[in-house]
Amino acid sequence: MVIQLPGSLTGSIDETLAGERLTPKEIVRELDKYIVGQRAAKRAVAIALRNRWRRQQLPPELREEIAPKNIIMIGPTGVGKTEIARRLAKLTRSPFLKIEASKFTEVGYVGRDVESMVRDLTEIAVKLVRDEKSKLNRETAERNARERILDILLPDSRRPAARPAFVSTPPTEFPTEELPTETREKLGRWLDEGKLDEREIEIDVKEQSFPSFEIFTPQGVEEMGVNVKDMLPGLFGGRSKRKKVRLGDAREIIVQEEAEKLVDQQNVAREAIERVEQSGIVFLDEIDKIAGRQHASHGPDVSREGVQRDLLPIVEGTTVNTKYGMVKTDHILFIAAGAFHVAKPSDLIPELQGRFPIRVELESLTEDDFVRILHEPKNALTMQYSALLGTEGVELKFADDAVREVARYAAIVNDKTENIGARRLHTILERLLDELSFDASDMPGQQITIDAAYVQRVLAETVKDEDLSRYVL
Repeated sequence: MVIQLPGSLTGSIDETLAGERLTPKEIVRELDKYIVGQRAAKRAVAIALRNRWRRQQLPPELREEIAPKNIIMIGPTGVGKTEIARRLAKLTRSPFLKIEASKFTEVGYVGRDVESMVRDLTEIAVKLVRDEKSKLNRETAERNARERILDILLPDSRRPAARPAFVSTPPTEFPTEELPTETREKLGRWLDEGKLDEREIEIDVKEQSFPSFEIFTPQGVEEMGVNVKDMLPGLFGGRSKRKKVRLGDAREIIVQEEAEKLVDQQNVAREAIERVEQSGIVFLDEIDKIAGRQHASHGPDVSREGVQRDLLPIVEGTTVNTKYGMVKTDHILFIAAGAFHVAKPSDLIPELQGRFPIRVELESLTEDDFVRILHEPKNALTMQYSALLGTEGVELKFADDAVREVARYAAIVNDKTENIGARRLHTILERLLDELSFDASDMPGQQITIDAAYVQRVLAETVKDEDLSRYVL
């Protein structure tokens, strides 16, 4: 849940971490709105988040000495590991990056270097800050855009014979005998009332196409891409093209351009770096895939320990060069996760284990958990499907016995085949509502109630046939 905080952002650490003023109990309550169960994991992330706020209250000399308490989440897929981290980031408006640890290779192998995660996180933070600044300047940007559009419609409003620059036929009631200022005012009223939205005008639109090639350098693909764009701005989206656009669409394009003009890009970069350093969250998924197993002598095992050693300085604290400036990773919160079916957390190199002092085990989901997942969260699946079909004029309701039956089938299929946790509910509900979703456009005004009998009729045979359920559900 994104918490709307009062006031505007000033870039200070105190306001950047405003969401972290929430107490651990309040954080857990917010997470409970979207994630069922997993109390231990929620408590761990809530404490880690609160410790950030506590650190900010300390004197500077002591503040720098306190390292973040990184977390390893241990649990099967589909139990909420990623969702907990993602909701935590939204709660605090923190820059958040989810990345699979198995994507990285050690130096000397072809693949992504570990420092690229910091560059990616910085890019996310820049976009986050830029969007926030643009929203703050939205009102001014809309006023400027309105004036620009009127300038397009009346290229020279100071001339008595000024005529609008419409591509299509102008309104029949367009005032031809009035003074330019009166014409501009009337056009402005029509523009505000939306009467001109369907008209076409010509505007300059920046091209957003990017050549699809990569250049590998010791600094990484990302940094070389930056240099090429600086040297060849016309090749990388610097050109603009004149296009005919609906005025309603053109207005939003021009508003965005005006909002960008009002944003100080240097301040954006400075605030983004500050936010990454003090409130960034990196979610390292599948960390068990790089846990080295003893006596392994083939396959990708060769580089697993090397990836861990490359990760170590990032997690411990180092400085990474990005196109926005140097970024320190000392206080970025790292949340690692993995199923650890084969490897164990103790298979990680000791130095890396020491940088993840908090370990929490997430529980497998039961049938009762599935019932709660279908009912309780703010974004419950049953509510999502009802809202989707509501757009077709179909009122969809799920009876309690139907929810229980769906949960029962999800538990059965997870037990008989691969256990994919709550993700199984998605596949089962898609199968359950397949026919209804296909025909919904022909059923406006109807009310449909899904009950246990309907669930059994659609799913019973598929669930009973283990081979079929393995491929269908």
